[in-house]
Amino acid sequence: MTDLEAMRNLSIEGLLLPILIQLIIIIVCARVFAGLFRKIGQPQVVGEIFAGVILGPSLFGMLFPSLFQSIFHPILPNIAAGWSQELLRRIFDVLAQIGLIFLLFLIGLEFDFTKLKQDGRSALSISLCGILVPFISGVALGYLIFPMVNSEANPIKNQLGFSLFLGVALSITAIPILGRIMMELNITRTRIGVITITSAAIDDAAGWILLATVGVAVKTGFDWVMTGWMLMLTILFGAMMIFVVRPFLVRYLTSALAKNAGNINMVTLTVIIVLLLLSAIATNLIGIFAIFGAFIFGAILSDQKEFRTAIRKQLQDMVTVFFLPIFFTNTGLRTEIGSLESTLLWGIALLIIAVSFLGKFGGCSIAAYWSGFSRKESMIIGVMMNTRALMELIVINVGYDLGVIPKSIFCMLVIMALLSTIVTGPLVHFLKKGTELEPFINNNPNSSSNSLPELEQNSSEPILSNK
Repeated sequence: MTDLEAMRNLSIEGLLLPILIQLIIIIVCARVFAGLFRKIGQPQVVGEIFAGVILGPSLFGMLFPSLFQSIFHPILPNIAAGWSQELLRRIFDVLAQIGLIFLLFLIGLEFDFTKLKQDGRSALSISLCGILVPFISGVALGYLIFPMVNSEANPIKNQLGFSLFLGVALSITAIPILGRIMMELNITRTRIGVITITSAAIDDAAGWILLATVGVAVKTGFDWVMTGWMLMLTILFGAMMIFVVRPFLVRYLTSALAKNAGNINMVTLTVIIVLLLLSAIATNLIGIFAIFGAFIFGAILSDQKEFRTAIRKQLQDMVTVFFLPIFFTNTGLRTEIGSLESTLLWGIALLIIAVSFLGKFGGCSIAAYWSGFSRKESMIIGVMMNTRALMELIVINVGYDLGVIPKSIFCMLVIMALLSTIVTGPLVHFLKKGTELEPFINNNPNSSSNSLPELEQNSSEPILSNK
């Protein structure tokens, strides 16, 4: 029997059983570690990522290899081991991406973009510095460490490609996790919060275009026509969402909520989910990833307070408890710290962490200070823009698949992404005194909650900081 025939004959129950077992372990471990990390002042997302790392080959797989293989790499009936692992991995990848699409929609809904008329220039300058400074420093670092990491055991196809991918990796800001951290800190509708998430959105849009360009460069050379085409389509999509989709939706939602006493019925929920998925499809086809369509769709409705409250009741708990642990834990399962097997490699890891932090934090902080923010506020913006986490993993996975990032560098960048996320919360708390964030964080009634917080009770117009 061929592999294709075996796949066709595989029963649904035979495929479902290992998925259900993994889901139970992932969800329970994610909840446990999320609660533990919340108790020590970390965002629950950090606990969920660590749950994945602990469940992965770096700890659980090392201590209990047979049990690890039977749970996370089971062999399906009559299916070869390689095919079994690939099939299950793809299923969890799809579930994880669906969860991320819904998260980005909720994050987009939470941001007040009305202040951009006065602060749009600041967001643009911060995002540009947040891309250029770490990218240039990353490329330079790539050329410096290339002879040290290129080996016969882990050969790198192209020095230029390696350096360019390292520059892109150091330039990324993780919008989903940054947004979630800001939601847990209760600062999404502050001026600093709006500027930071807008800068991060511009940063990531530029980062994905840069990633696509570098990917093309590695394969066939720079294709400026493709890059220009993606930019034009992205602008057209954003304009259509603002000037065509938004007016229709505002009228429709106002009428639907009025008829249902402020609640969303099944028909309205269906319309929202379909439009959300269509938005994700649009940006997926453009080439800047589906999650940005979801974010834009949420952002165009961010001023609809009644709708925000109603839709959270429908989506928030399921996204938080089910989909997100799959995404965060599934990524952590791929990390293998054992690939750093020498003092030299750990030294390079420390160098990458230092350069990544100084480039992103330094570039964004200086740009924010030049834009009129106080020193502390500028540092807070720099710290939050330095949050990379799992968006970083998307970049390094592309580089790994193309053969320009070896396993050791992959592991180093995962560690860097985790550390940049871990320090965000504590540093924001440390720097908050005397800024506009202080009353929002101190008066956050959900500071010990293990779910995305309800923000409406604190969504009044924030006091702008003195510049």
